[in-house]
Amino acid sequence: MPKSQDGQGGYTGGVTTTQRNLRALFVYLAEEYDHPNPYLDPKLHRYAAPQLGKPKTLSEEFINDCLAVTGNGSPRVRDFLTVRDHAMLRVLTEGLRAEEVLNLRVQDLGLPGHTLVVVPLKGDRNSTDGRVIPLQPKTVKAITRYLRVRQDHVMANPENPNATPFLWLGTRSRRPLRYMALYRMVKKRAEEAGYGPEAVTPHSFCHTWADDLLSAGVSGENVMAVRGWKSPAMLRRYGADMASQRAVTAVHALGDRY
Repeated sequence: MPKSQDGQGGYTGGVTTTQRNLRALFVYLAEEYDHPNPYLDPKLHRYAAPQLGKPKTLSEEFINDCLAVTGNGSPRVRDFLTVRDHAMLRVLTEGLRAEEVLNLRVQDLGLPGHTLVVVPLKGDRNSTDGRVIPLQPKTVKAITRYLRVRQDHVMANPENPNATPFLWLGTRSRRPLRYMALYRMVKKRAEEAGYGPEAVTPHSFCHTWADDLLSAGVSGENVMAVRGWKSPAMLRRYGADMASQRAVTAVHALGDRY
């Protein structure tokens, strides 16, 4: 089955990959068995992958407004839901995918060193392949404050036989947070900040994170290492949205060259 890369179920490469594989087979049959090569038939319908939807990089103003409606990290804000949502938004700005955020356990946090570890979603949690994610100082503070209110949650009580090590807990359910809860949260906070809910999804933060680091001069190699990408194609894909603007800014920074 062709893989969807546009996040909307669209087939973006599987069909053309199949055609390339079949072309090699057709050439072999034509050479070895004198079989007519159907790939040379002008009636053969050649498929092209649809263009990927353009990712939406979030503006600095948008993120700051969403953080503001969740208390902006104020120690005076202590209700569980607001403190949790603020910490989750902060973690999203560190470039984690939604599944990686939701898969975090308390033991994955290395707050004294301003890091956390993302364990491969399909791997053993004892795996040495975990990625170390550097955290912003404000993200560390937000998680610390969340852990403080989390300890009073029924699912964090070590005496509860159903207690969970998952980091993010719900308010009414008796299980860790799921994707739809995260999805609804970012849209709800966007609306409260005065934006349309269509302006954001959890994955929007991944593209924004890549642009933030590249704009700040972090090398592509380091961005790939933190994100766990093996192919430069992923760097180009996640950085594509604002690539032109970064190029213009970089050239303008040179000033007069002659």
